[in-house]
Amino acid sequence: MEPPARRTFRVVPAHLRPEHSRRASRVIVVSEGAVLLLADTDPGLPGSRWWVTPGGGIDPGETERDAAVREVAEELGLMVSASQLLGPVALREIVHGYSDRILRQHETFFVLPLAERFEPSQDGHTPDELLTLAGWAWIEADELDQQVEPVWPSWLARFTGDWDGVVHDFGAAEESTVPVE
Repeated sequence: MEPPARRTFRVVPAHLRPEHSRRASRVIVVSEGAVLLLADTDPGLPGSRWWVTPGGGIDPGETERDAAVREVAEELGLMVSASQLLGPVALREIVHGYSDRILRQHETFFVLPLAERFEPSQDGHTPDELLTLAGWAWIEADELDQQVEPVWPSWLARFTGDWDGVVHDFGAAEESTVPVE
């Protein structure tokens, strides 16, 4: 896999958007009956906003678990060990259609249970994350499906309690601000 070109965040006609594929790790951070989510945006679509779990691409030589630990440190400012992560708990193939590109990811999800909530830091955010991430919130598990903005993945609530020890494969899906087709 080639690293993606730096994003321009300029709107591209839907049929001309470049495509990028990668493997990614995502982390479902849970504490006291709530999940920590990041508010993500598409700068090419002012007013767009949705909620996502922390996570991102797996660097060369990294395992899924190592990438999850790194992403928690970068996106939340929280240092954790690989042994604190449960899972993997879920897998999926996802397509994200943005105004400037299409991203296809094979995602591996872990759960990070915490005894208490904390306030994330953006000190480790990349320049792109500083532009696209618009905040964070601890959202109660029973309120995930009541949010005004979409919560992605839609099945997130099933991993906010005790994990059943099964790796769930959710197959393929699309979560897009600008649909792929």
